[in-house]
Formats: sequence, structure tokens, C-alpha cells
Amino acid sequence: MEEAALPPDPSPSATVYRHRLATRIWHWVNAITVFVMIGSGLTILNAHPHLYWGDYGANFDHPWLNTPHWPAWLTIPSGYNLALARRWHLTFALLLGFGLLAFMIASLLNRHFQHDLRVRAKEIAPKHLIADAVAHAHFDFHNHDDPAAYNTLQKLSYVVTIFVLIPLMIVTGLAMSPAMDAAWPWLLDIFGGRQSARSVHFIAAAGLVGFIVIHLTLVILAGPVGEVVSMITGRWKLPEPPPRPVPEPEAAE
Repeated sequence: MEEAALPPDPSPSATVYRHRLATRIWHWVNAITVFVMIGSGLTILNAHPHLYWGDYGANFDHPWLNTPHWPAWLTIPSGYNLALARRWHLTFALLLGFGLLAFMIASLLNRHFQHDLRVRAKEIAPKHLIADAVAHAHFDFHNHDDPAAYNTLQKLSYVVTIFVLIPLMIVTGLAMSPAMDAAWPWLLDIFGGRQSARSVHFIAAAGLVGFIVIHLTLVILAGPVGEVVSMITGRWKLPEPPPRPVPEPEAAE
């Protein structure tokens, strides 16, 4: 008997338009912005590496966390200069805040949030989340139902970063500003004091650093060249489909 013909495999070289222009611009602007803000923030933290809850915190108060002294190669500027670090930090904070606002407006207009980041109820079911985590553990990072779409863990991490971590950093940064306190005294009340706002600011920044580390690790594991090219051009090469099993020939009768 003749073997049944297999349907042709989809072309492994097919590409899809995955990243919109606003997303790509915001991604690369943020890459520079966050790099400068983390480095300058570490210099500011080195000036008083202790975190407190409440309104006050000084050398003789009991901190809830003593942070390490960050080496010069991680800080901006590389030598200790608190005044210059604050200028870098506040300048790029403006870029972070207005950049996020522009990105959110653009993403509402081009429906990026609705099409790409909307998390559906079935996607956060425990069974689905466990399956997604197991797939990641096996270095399978793609959505097989729709290869051009984000998987659930990607969506959740992006949503937390865009709508929680970065806004929290911006709001707590404003709360620590004496000028903002004079205009909006209720800001400090929200966080329970200036030192509490500083602690939340640090926690949100640490969460953002954790996201960046995991993001870069997954980019490397998924193929850095293709991922970087897609964030420049917007077009992403679909992963090659798994090889199809070849049926064994049937025995002659």
C-alpha cells in the first residue's frame, strides 16, 4: 500500500508584524532611561543606605532594611557625587513619566493593550498558568495557538510592569519631592510618610530590576538576534514548527 502523503509544513521563514512603532520607540527610550535611573538611584541610595517606614529616618533610627554599598562600576556617576546623581535621576524621571504617558495614549489609540495585553479569564486559570510555567521550564516560550501573540506569563509581567511598577515609582518619586508635597500634601498621606514612600520606591525599583533580568535572560534563551531585530523592525520570524513524525510503511499483505 502506498504511504499517505503528508501535508506540507508551514514555512519556517514566515514572519509576522509583532511590535508596533510606539512600542518599539518606547522600548528603546526606556532601555536608556531605566539604565540611567538605576545607576543614579544607586548613587543616591549609597548616600544613606537604610530604609524606614513612617515619616522620619536618620542614622540612629532602626531601619527595616540596610542595603549594601553599591560599587562605583554600577553607579552613575562612577565616582560618588550626590548632587550630579540627583540631576541625572530627576532629568530622566521626566523622560520616564512623559514617555509612559505617551506610550499609554498611543497604545489605547492603536489598540495594543486590547489586542496584545488583555488577560482573559481562562488564561489565569491555575491549570493554564501551570502549563505555561512548565513550558517555560522546558525553554518553550511561544504561544502555540497564535505564535505572534504573547503567552500568559509575558502578558502578566508586562501588565504588572506597565501598570504597577513604573507608575508606583513615578508617584513615590513625586511624594518624596518637597515641591510636590507643598502642592499635593495628600501624596505623603497615601504612603504613610516620606520614608515609607522612599521604601516603596525602592521596592518598585527592585521589582523592575528583577523584571529586566528575567526579560534579558529569556531574550537570550529565545534567540537574541531575532528578538532584537524584531524590536527594531517590528517583524518577528516565526519559530520553526516541531518535526513531524514520519509514519512507518505498512507491511505488504
